[in-house]
Amino acid sequence: MSQTWYECKVKYRKTHETGEQKVTTESYLLDAISYTEAEARINEEMAAYTSEEFLITNIKVANLSEVHPFENSDRWFKSKVALIAFDENSGKERKTNTYLLVQANDVKEAYDHTIEAMKGTMGDYTIPVISESLIIDVFPYFSGDEGDLDQLEKFNSLKASTPKSNVYNEDLEALDAFENEEAGIVGALEGEEE
Repeated sequence: MSQTWYECKVKYRKTHETGEQKVTTESYLLDAISYTEAEARINEEMAAYTSEEFLITNIKVANLSEVHPFENSDRWFKSKVALIAFDENSGKERKTNTYLLVQANDVKEAYDHTIEAMKGTMGDYTIPVISESLIIDVFPYFSGDEGDLDQLEKFNSLKASTPKSNVYNEDLEALDAFENEEAGIVGALEGEEE
């Protein structure tokens, strides 16, 4: 059975970094069998997420065929992928559009992640549009079966990972400082030997 993704808009009072509380409407994505299940699941997820009262303002079927979380990414992008097929009867190219939700830090990274997600595709395709999505978080359904638990752990670890670009730069700076310090010590020791 294929997944049906539902986009749920939730309005609640959110405390911002400044400490001030504002009423905010945010979009979340989850997969479910029906609108009823989608409503029950978003209620469950939001109850764990916030202690404030919340209101589900909208639930709609999202036009997405696949969702791909990636490590060290914090935003979601919607990629339009045009699958190209050759119609032998008419002799023309036909394009069929499909939409992917990929996690990335910027549009270039979203493009790269879309290419990676499409790696196993046999036919030709183009990526005409990539746009940042308003979706804050994704809640996939897991039944609790043994295989699903592994998949849940993988999804949650990817989702929980944070971008490492600053950490990487800090590590390089620390390494440079260490190498400079080490070079100074070696130079001082060589000066003593002479």
